[in-house]
Amino acid sequence: MPTVKYNEFNGTEHAIEVETGLTVMEGAISHSIPGIDAECGGACACATCHVYVDDAWTDKLPPREEMEEDMLERAASEIRPNSRLSCQIEVSDAMDGLVVRLPEFQT
Repeated sequence: MPTVKYNEFNGTEHAIEVETGLTVMEGAISHSIPGIDAECGGACACATCHVYVDDAWTDKLPPREEMEEDMLERAASEIRPNSRLSCQIEVSDAMDGLVVRLPEFQT
């Protein structure tokens, strides 16, 4: 299983094995990673699973789709070029070592 590294705003890192086919958000929720609220449960209907993808990984992920772009406009934290909704990033074997950073707050 690929490992995803979730870095909390305070610097705490959680390296979690996430099953291929799940989303980065689902991996965080199933391991109780603080900082991912996921109020809509992964339906891309809120922005409470907002993350910053490490620059080394931004070009390796599929680009944001229009629906994700629209939801990111509602995010409580600063939107950056590497901002993503973790519910929209499906984990694959090629993502082993993916690093995401959590914003200071989600709501």
